[in-house]
Amino acid sequence: GPGRREIGHGALAERALRPMIPSIDDFPYTIRVVSDILESNGSSSMASVCGGSLSLMDAGVPLRKPVAGIAMGLVMKDRDFAVLTDIAGAEDHHGDMDFKVTGTADGITALQMDIKIGGVTREVMSQALEQARKARFELLEMMNDVLSTGRSDVSPYAPRIITIWISKDKIRDVIGPGGKVIRSIQEQTGCDISIEDDGRVDIASVDLDGARRAAEIVKELTAEAELNKIYMGRVVRTTNFGAFVEILPGVEGLLHISEIAEHRVKNTTDEIEEGDEVLVKVIDIDAQGRVRLSRKAAMREKAGN
Repeated sequence: GPGRREIGHGALAERALRPMIPSIDDFPYTIRVVSDILESNGSSSMASVCGGSLSLMDAGVPLRKPVAGIAMGLVMKDRDFAVLTDIAGAEDHHGDMDFKVTGTADGITALQMDIKIGGVTREVMSQALEQARKARFELLEMMNDVLSTGRSDVSPYAPRIITIWISKDKIRDVIGPGGKVIRSIQEQTGCDISIEDDGRVDIASVDLDGARRAAEIVKELTAEAELNKIYMGRVVRTTNFGAFVEILPGVEGLLHISEIAEHRVKNTTDEIEEGDEVLVKVIDIDAQGRVRLSRKAAMREKAGN
């Protein structure tokens, strides 16, 4: 298994790349970067940072910015010193400092220093950081020549994860009694669906179309009425003062008799019957979430278009 050195180098590379990794909301995947160093004549941890950045971009991970790293060395005698850029093994072994600097074109993401002397002066540190900045920019240019931007999508062979957010009040509608609804969606689409208490819904599938289909079903189940929006609804029951129309799954609104038509309607059933599909517009949603609908407003708007 990995030794102390490998674990330490991996921790540094991870610390260097982590600030550029997208949030779990933007990229809900577990990310594992493997860097196998077969032979080296320089810093293997800094090679892992540069290679890791390129591999993540190539894999479709939307990194905020590319990251590069460089190892700086120091040879010091009395008051004289020389700062070395991109040190090799012998320079690391015989030198007085191994100073690793990683970052983007905008700044530093990680630092690590090993020294064999009592300390370094401000002058040494300033020169080392400046040489590291120039070297980092040179590396970033070389990386840009190979891959200037990340892939727009992950591999078609990678599992797909779609994340959507729903109202916490709607969680029970997606789960259903005894999990009946969510099981049905999973069986229809072949997806795995998990719902968090805060309303986060993660949909995982090996098939992108299946994941999208599951997301659409969840959205339909949890959709809420929008003010001034027109819906094709279904009359679920009629009364002497109007009708109740289902405009979304589980969402009904009152279509008052005065809003059924432009002319005066004496009886609701003279115009619409239970089971009819009617075009209606949401004209009001009160503080309790009750929805008022208008057929004549919807027809008027449709005629105007």
